[in-house]
Amino acid sequence: MTIGVSDLNRSGAFYDALFGPLGWRRQYDEGSMIGWGLQKPVFYISSRTAPSPSFGNVCFGANGVAAIKAAFEAAMQKGGVEAGAPGAQPRYGVGYYSAFVTDPDGYQLELTVAPE
Repeated sequence: MTIGVSDLNRSGAFYDALFGPLGWRRQYDEGSMIGWGLQKPVFYISSRTAPSPSFGNVCFGANGVAAIKAAFEAAMQKGGVEAGAPGAQPRYGVGYYSAFVTDPDGYQLELTVAPE
């Protein structure tokens, strides 16, 4: 997945902070694109296209509640806006826990852990 961003450096710092607690690392960084993933890049940002945050919600899985809380706090410190504090989300099922944050360009992101 690739999303357009207005400021590559600002968004790069935001996503470094968000993804660090989830175990994702910056694995691609050339010119106008940066990519993250666990073993290879699967999520990219690009300054080649304009931001278009109206498409919906991007959800990233976490290994546990502590990782969600850490990622949420890191995102807040790098310009994220709270869109739903970390907590249980029983409307999605028993044991579903998530947090919602809006990135600097307006994309809504969900950090979640769900039971097996």
